[in-house]
Amino acid sequence: MSDAPLLELRGVSAAYGPYRALFDVSLSVPAGSALSLVGANGAGKSTVARVVSGLVPATAGTIRFDGTDITRRPAYERVRMGLTQVTEGRSVFASLSVEENLTLSFRQALGRPGVPGALEETYTAFPKLGQRRAQSAGTLSGGEQRMLALARVLALHQKLLVVDELSFGLAPVVVDEVYTALGQVLSTGTSLLIIEQHVDRALRLADAVAVLSKGRVVYDGTVEGVESRLSELVMGRLEE
Repeated sequence: MSDAPLLELRGVSAAYGPYRALFDVSLSVPAGSALSLVGANGAGKSTVARVVSGLVPATAGTIRFDGTDITRRPAYERVRMGLTQVTEGRSVFASLSVEENLTLSFRQALGRPGVPGALEETYTAFPKLGQRRAQSAGTLSGGEQRMLALARVLALHQKLLVVDELSFGLAPVVVDEVYTALGQVLSTGTSLLIIEQHVDRALRLADAVAVLSKGRVVYDGTVEGVESRLSELVMGRLEE
């Protein structure tokens, strides 16, 4: 794993109209690593994800990805550079089969020759999807639709996945499958920025953790260095 930052935020602020959501946020994700971003509801975690992905503009500071300043670049350019956000939504084509959903995404990103290998990799990571490959996506359970939405991204091997509350509303067994798949993706060299309500799961996968409180970073370091005081940091009762 390289120590060079793949993603780097320096002094980033953001707002929704008159409401300021982030204040001077600085953090980084080295290539091939996972950073867990935790904090209470309303702390600004999802805003960080949206700023990184280009869905919300930064009002101050800089964002660098793979050595390039992307602060003012639109979201579609960031995706083409290898930065993709995976959200809690299902985002599937309900009238198409599981395999048609996957094939559509893989063919666009990888070309026709890359589709068979991506399908095989997906069905290995998510056996349930393989069992339901001919089933209409709209008839899948909510958890299975979430798996399908995730699978459409994981097999593309982007440089960085921004994972925002992916396990929200899922049964524990489905969450286990999702995190097993994320671990496999991390092992192939894709970096992860993980925002997760199940903090314990995210910390087990992460190399480092950043804690947000009221739109500010109050801790940025190793998982071991924060575990004993995580609740105080999350609730904003303790500053680093």
